[in-house]
Amino acid sequence: MRRTTQLLVSGSLVASIAVGLFAAGSLGGSPSGARDNGPNPAAAGRPTTLAGSITAAQRQLKATPMDARLWASLAIAYVSQAKATVDPSYYPKAEGAVAKSLALDTTTNDAGYAALAALKNAEHEFPAALAAARKGLGINAYSSTLYGALGDAYTQLGRYTDAARAIDRMNTLLPGVPAFTRASYVFELRGDVTRSRAALERALQDATNPGDTAFARTYLGELALNYGGDAKGALAQFQAGMRAAPTDYGLRAGECKALAALGRTKPALACYSALVSAVPQPQYVLEYAELLQSQHDPAATRQLALFRTLEDLFRANHVVLDTEPTLFEADHGSPAKALAYAVAGWKSRPFLEMADAYAWALYANHRYAEALIWSDKALATGWTNALFHFHRGMIEAALQKRAAARSDLTRALALNPRFNPLQAPAARTALAQLAS
Repeated sequence: MRRTTQLLVSGSLVASIAVGLFAAGSLGGSPSGARDNGPNPAAAGRPTTLAGSITAAQRQLKATPMDARLWASLAIAYVSQAKATVDPSYYPKAEGAVAKSLALDTTTNDAGYAALAALKNAEHEFPAALAAARKGLGINAYSSTLYGALGDAYTQLGRYTDAARAIDRMNTLLPGVPAFTRASYVFELRGDVTRSRAALERALQDATNPGDTAFARTYLGELALNYGGDAKGALAQFQAGMRAAPTDYGLRAGECKALAALGRTKPALACYSALVSAVPQPQYVLEYAELLQSQHDPAATRQLALFRTLEDLFRANHVVLDTEPTLFEADHGSPAKALAYAVAGWKSRPFLEMADAYAWALYANHRYAEALIWSDKALATGWTNALFHFHRGMIEAALQKRAAARSDLTRALALNPRFNPLQAPAARTALAQLAS
């Protein structure tokens, strides 16, 4: 498993709010008949696409430019479109719409704060997202969407107990796909894969639109891959999802990864080539580059260069990529840069993945004893992650902790025998050396 968490967290947040604002006109559950005051920018013929939602909101704002909640709706649409298209230029547009919404009303505008929380979570500015969610809940304490945003921010800030409480409150207020998928993540971080899968299966049962189905299928596929290496089962989940949502890029990326895990390298490369041409997300570009590298294909160099270009583009649009550049530099570039990125990343996102990336950056700089301390942080909640165990095993091998290294490298390969086209073979090589 590699660098999927940011999509799960901020992607699910954005999707759930977008559905709430544009399909149901709501910002979360309101028990006992309490009014939720959710905007409905598409009241006259609801659009079925994000682009249609943006157009509808823009058209209505020409007639009612002082509608704060409508500006919040437009901001959410921009954030959603940024996630869907992997085009970071939508984030400044979202910032402008949020600023307009909150300039018009900060007293009753929980929608504006929900939009701000969504934007800041998507940009990996988690303290700001947390503050926005809290302000929104001060206005509307019954908003399930705001509790979801709160839980997302707490998770990425390493406040896992607080996150679980927020998501439990979200489930109490409005059980449904956004709440169930977050609950699944809480269980996964605790190492409870059985309950994580059950929550996703419940989400799939409750899915009422292609986006919900796609999201549940994406992460059921990820669980199949990451906990036992069931590539065939994962591929079935991804392909079932694509029948409901044929243009969903997360499902397409899962299909590429599952094909590679099945050893169907030629179709996997073709899949990745089409994917990154359509949506050059850094994660997908790096996965493609590493698969090319595993085949000794010189085209990998172009994809690695593209990753750096994309990283610069995202930073220019105020989106912080933390684990991606840290791991990229540790694996493919400058160890010194990797460590600098790790230090900065931990300040903004003290999350398990960032602790693992920090450990790997220290390993790349031959600071093995410190690396092991950070690996402890990464595995502190019980999350069983193949990449984390691979990193830990390599760190332990460097420290001559041979038994521990064998245990962790074996664990990594048991979780997913093909967790990475370069590092899974490296794990096997290291195990062979440790056995000699």
